[in-house]
Amino acid sequence: MGKASSKKWWKESVVYQIYPRSFKDSNGDGVGDLRGIISKLDYLKSLNIDVLWLNPIYRSPNDDNGYDISDYRAIMEEFGNMADFDALLKGVHERGIKLIMDLVVNHSSDEHEWFKRSRSSRDDAFRDYYHWWPAEKGTPPKRWSYFDLEDNAWQYDETTDAYYLHYFSVKQPDLKWENPELRRAVYDMMHFWFQKGIDGFRMDVIPFISKDTAYPELPESYKGDFIAYYANGPRLHEFLQEMNREVLSKYDIMTVGEAPGVTLEQALNFVDEDRKELDMFFHFDLLALDREPGEVFKMRKDQWKLTEFKQIHSRWDAVFKDKGWGSIFLCNHDFPRSVSRWGNDSPRYWHNSATMLQTFSLSMRGTPFFYQGEEIGMTNIRFDAIEDYRDINTLNAYHKAAHRCDDLKAFLENEKDASRDNARTPMQWDTSENAGFTNGTPWIKVNTNFKEGINVAEQDKDQNSVLNYFRKMTQVRKTHEGLIYGSYELVEEGHEEIYAYTRIWGEERYVVLLSFSENQVTFPLHTLSHKKGTLLISNDEAPQNLPDDKITLHPYQAAIYRFTPK
Repeated sequence: MGKASSKKWWKESVVYQIYPRSFKDSNGDGVGDLRGIISKLDYLKSLNIDVLWLNPIYRSPNDDNGYDISDYRAIMEEFGNMADFDALLKGVHERGIKLIMDLVVNHSSDEHEWFKRSRSSRDDAFRDYYHWWPAEKGTPPKRWSYFDLEDNAWQYDETTDAYYLHYFSVKQPDLKWENPELRRAVYDMMHFWFQKGIDGFRMDVIPFISKDTAYPELPESYKGDFIAYYANGPRLHEFLQEMNREVLSKYDIMTVGEAPGVTLEQALNFVDEDRKELDMFFHFDLLALDREPGEVFKMRKDQWKLTEFKQIHSRWDAVFKDKGWGSIFLCNHDFPRSVSRWGNDSPRYWHNSATMLQTFSLSMRGTPFFYQGEEIGMTNIRFDAIEDYRDINTLNAYHKAAHRCDDLKAFLENEKDASRDNARTPMQWDTSENAGFTNGTPWIKVNTNFKEGINVAEQDKDQNSVLNYFRKMTQVRKTHEGLIYGSYELVEEGHEEIYAYTRIWGEERYVVLLSFSENQVTFPLHTLSHKKGTLLISNDEAPQNLPDDKITLHPYQAAIYRFTPK
């Protein structure tokens, strides 16, 4: 029983991610808020989830929907105030649920007091809280930015005749972790939230915090891949170990890092328990599967293969076989809806697709993370017009495409599948106006399919709904430890329509069968070393006892059988 098997509450948890702006509006201003979340706590409890992860709720000018923070110890006014947060935390804990927050400390807002001071003078005490390049040294070596119109991460600032570094928007200057005073200020802020009683952090782009402050040209070994370079700063693990020593180790909490650029070979550097850094992280291999190589937001031209999907999950599972722990997620606030991306959201296949993907996430080894609306099978909205988009990423990319005289129709077609706004449309509560999200004008359009059964109220009443399947499946995971801690082994790895695997934990033995096909598929079972399986759960009609030789699965069917040795 390797170290990965040591039991922890966060390994056994099901995490539910809330994007507060789009969850529930309590005051009619069209923006979701903390009081809105409070009003839905009993609903969240009914899902059998253990942890809520809140996207940033800190004070922010909202250049990047809250990921540009101007005050780490205050609440964004659109969302409420600190009394609302305290009430939310109390309500969450009263229901036996834990709460984790976003930690965004690679960068702040340019409206943060630290940056206002830093840019005011080269001699200011806060100058070294950020990365500056004096203009008299010439143009700084190329650094790439996610959200800059010119892809340039250096912004000239005339106040002190210098450039500052911003890996993201020009309004998101990068913090200088090499300065011990900055690190102390961050740790103090983390203590502030832990002492309030929060239960952990999801850490935004945490591998990016360490920089080579000589700012050399990009080393040739990275072949132009800035993301991989950003994730391998020289002092990264020193900083994470210090953070753990100074803050994290003092509380019974969970940590999950967002880790673009981190490879399989580097994984255990972050989560091997002996290194005392993080508990787990999100890798991005799956999220690159349907994209053009090197293009984070451009859909690939050919169809991804199920064997590729299997290989990604199997490779990552193997990394954490004896040490560390993984995470499982299929979508979040930065990526399109899972049923539209990995399943099939046409009316004919939508139900089975959504529930099959839920079964996958809840039967794999690793802590499962679900994004709001995934439990009711919310789909991509696929906007037709640029005017409907709100995301800085899509808007900047559109301006760049227009400037280059690209085919804007093709650009918008790509965004229908790629845009982050697909995940950010309001939560669909019922069939009333705006899907019950707001009495006002929503900050972004609501998907009209809330009128077609994709809403909480209607699904709540239907025993066979996507929502009620989610509730059953979360309960199955909770009551079968083998689906949490059991070993994972792929069955028929070359099969292009069925993803099948076993989970074994002591005397508990399971086979998970997942169809990713529009066809009815007959799948061979003769290679299984265990027989006499009985059905644990399925999203469609299935034999109660697992046949000896083969099984026929309906389109997008999921079935889990518990079985006994021969």
